[in-house]
Order: sequence, then structure tokens, then C-alpha cells
Amino acid sequence: MFAGWLTRTVLAFGLLASATLTAPAFALDKVSFGTDWKAEAEYGGFYQAVATGIYQKHGLEVDLRQGGPQINHSQLLAAGRLDFNIGNSFTALNFAKETIPMLAIAAFFQKDPQVLIAHPGVGNDSLAALKGKPVMIGSDTRVSSWLFLKAKFGYTDDQIRPYTFNVAPFLADRNAVQQGFLSSEPFIIASQGVKPNVFLLADAGYNAYSMVLQTSQKLVRENESLVQRFVDASIEGWNSYLYGDPAPANALIKKDNPEMTDDLIAYGIAKMKEYGIVDSGDAKRLGIGAMTEERWKSFFDVMVGQKLYPADMNYHWGFTTRFVNKKVGLAPAK
Repeated sequence: MFAGWLTRTVLAFGLLASATLTAPAFALDKVSFGTDWKAEAEYGGFYQAVATGIYQKHGLEVDLRQGGPQINHSQLLAAGRLDFNIGNSFTALNFAKETIPMLAIAAFFQKDPQVLIAHPGVGNDSLAALKGKPVMIGSDTRVSSWLFLKAKFGYTDDQIRPYTFNVAPFLADRNAVQQGFLSSEPFIIASQGVKPNVFLLADAGYNAYSMVLQTSQKLVRENESLVQRFVDASIEGWNSYLYGDPAPANALIKKDNPEMTDDLIAYGIAKMKEYGIVDSGDAKRLGIGAMTEERWKSFFDVMVGQKLYPADMNYHWGFTTRFVNKKVGLAPAK
């Protein structure tokens, strides 16, 4: 009897030990996260955090949902159907203007990757010289970076021509100028045998944050630890993507968006590094995702000058720096 009891006890202990080893140490917090466009290198750090288990290491199970032309993740965030989304300085200030309780909590792009693209020789190869020339831009650009170009270089609305998010009109007209993103349209245009002039607005003084992580004031109030873990894990993901092996993220990007090619993804990564899109400016001393009060005020003041926002608006309503500037992501991943 004793031998039988001992055998059953050892067996039960073994099964318990096995279950303990195979079961997760703790339950993961499930969060939903929406980007503002289709999967591409510009979201690589978030995909890397999913693909390499960085989010899981921080106790998170992340449902990463790509955006697109028919998807408004800012509305879904405000409606409580997303926990986090990607926006920019304008979406944060627009939330503040309408006193919608959302917060910008990290800025993964210290430089907005918006560019103007021109053929060689057009406008004497400078943004200032493009004043007065027809420029193809979309409706969103008209109420965002176009306001900076008006304030800085004296552009006027009669220059605006419709942009259809297709480079064919640009290629067909050697005098054409169009909007674009540093890591996308220039590559597509060059692949058609045209080497365009590319003007990064950020290098001309356009200091809007981009790839801005947003969440609700409610989530910050009720689960600050989860928000901090999500920010830290995302920072680690970006560090790993840019300075480690990006292959895990790239595989997920191509799975979500089959239009992405290895060459286009590689081009995007190279341009983000070359121009310091992620790790320039304040991020060099404060860590990836850095935001400062001074920069928010500077950007707000320019937009007040363009009458986009009232001067007495409480712009602080739309952001907080409590989750960043902790020197996370300063050193390249080993």
C-alpha cells in the first residue's frame, strides 16, 4: 500500500511540475493597437516588439491592427474600441481643442517624414523656390504641413493641385511637384528612372511630432502600469528594429501587407537611419519616444499663427510626458 501511495504521489508531483513548467507564469494583459496606415517599415518597431516577444516579456498580448484609407483609428480610440493608436501632433491638438479625453504619450518619430518632391532643376532645388509653383497635395496635408509652408515660405492656397496618391501625374509632367513620405514615394519614383529632388520638411523647421502614440485619459488613470509597459516595450521594439535584426518584423509586415517588398522595406529602414527620423534631437539624450513641453508649445504657437487653433486653447490637455524621457532606448541593441 505504501509503495502504491508513493508511486501515485511521485506521479502526481511530476504532473504538477510539468504543468507548472508549461503554463505561463502570469496572464498577459490584452491590448488593442491601431496604426494609421498599412504595414510598412515606418511601423517596424511595433511589429518587431510583437514578432520577437518584447511585448510578451512586458506582460502584454498586443492585437496590432494596420490602418488604411478607409480606417479611422483615431475615431475608434475615442469611441473606446482601441486601447492605443498612432497619430501626430495635429491629432493630439485636435483632441485637446474639442476636449476629447485622449493623450499623446510618446513620439516615435522626432522628425515628420513628410517631403515635397520635385524634378531636378524645378524651383532651383529649394523649398523656398517652390513658392508660387503648383504643388499636388491631399486634403489632410492642406490642414497640416501646408500651414507650415505658408508660414515659413509664403506659399499660398492658389498653388494647390489635387493629389491622388499616385505618382503617374508627377512622372508625366517634368514641372510637377507633389507631396510624399521620405521612405515611400521617392523610392517608387526612382524605380521608374527619375531621380527626384526630395525636401524633408522637418529639416526646414517643421517641428511636428509624428508616429505619436495615443491612448485615453481613462486608461492612463485606471492602469498607468499597463501604459508604461506598452510604451517601454514599443521603445525596445524600435531599438531592436533599427539596430538589431529586423527580419522578424519584416516577415510580419509582408504578411499584413503583401504589397511590401524587401527592397522597399530596406529603403525605408535606411532612410529612417540616414535622416534620424527616430533617434535625433531630444531622443539622443532622453531616449526613443521623447517629447518635451517646449517643442509642443513651439508647434502650437506656429499653428495659432495660422489660425488653426485659438491662442487661449489648453494644448496641455492633449499630451503628457510622464511615460517618456526616461532614457529608454538610448543605446543600440546588442
